[in-house]
Amino acid sequence: MKKTIITVVALSIIGFANAQTPEQRGLDIAKAAEKADLGFNSSSVQLKMTLKNKNGQTSERSLTTRTLELTEDGDKSLIVFNSPKDVKGTSTLTFTHKVGSDDQWLYLPSIKRVKRISSNNKSGPFVGSEFAYEDLSSQEVEKYSYKFLEEKNGLLIVEQDPVDPKSGYTRRLVSYNKNKGYRIEKVEFYDRKNALLKTLTYSDYKLYKNKFWRASVFNMVNHQSNKETRLEFKDYNFDVNLTDDDFSQVALKRAGN
Repeated sequence: MKKTIITVVALSIIGFANAQTPEQRGLDIAKAAEKADLGFNSSSVQLKMTLKNKNGQTSERSLTTRTLELTEDGDKSLIVFNSPKDVKGTSTLTFTHKVGSDDQWLYLPSIKRVKRISSNNKSGPFVGSEFAYEDLSSQEVEKYSYKFLEEKNGLLIVEQDPVDPKSGYTRRLVSYNKNKGYRIEKVEFYDRKNALLKTLTYSDYKLYKNKFWRASVFNMVNHQSNKETRLEFKDYNFDVNLTDDDFSQVALKRAGN
């Protein structure tokens, strides 16, 4: 029986898909996730941070996060602590770069000084939480090499190896939801000894402007210290129209005062 042209084309497409290497497919998934979230321009959000120590005791902090989307380079973000009193005014400014180390600054109101975060210290804890400074950076495709591992329960599992040798991680296992705009559902972080260090779970997603998925809850569990940090987001605003001027060192100081 002769194959129709449509059958031949279909078989060629299937053959091409099967010919993809795990590295190519992993990269394509990361690019699809990036593309799905393009165009939000800027946003701000209020959040509550809950710290839990290894004995189960908790403490809470309130923060504001502002983000500026850039296409020629990585995004910019400004995080400001609003309470409690001992951290109020502490602010962090992050310029994510697609290539090379990110630029980060920390403003400490107690000494009224801006401190640059060294790239050697990017794996250090962010203000006592289970998030590292490098976890504050935006998800830029160029920051990792990729390898698709498997599809499980509708999730695409991709190994991401940091390009930056100063990263605190040897690799991350990222679970993408292909049916929901390739949003990330879970990230497992492996330390420099390639042991599982932390797991970040995203939950209670909401869709904004019919395009942008945002999780209402981030829960970071440190398997080695038995500590947790939970972030609860509310009041996302995508109409704030932020500019570069809102992400300068002057703005960092102003936000902390």
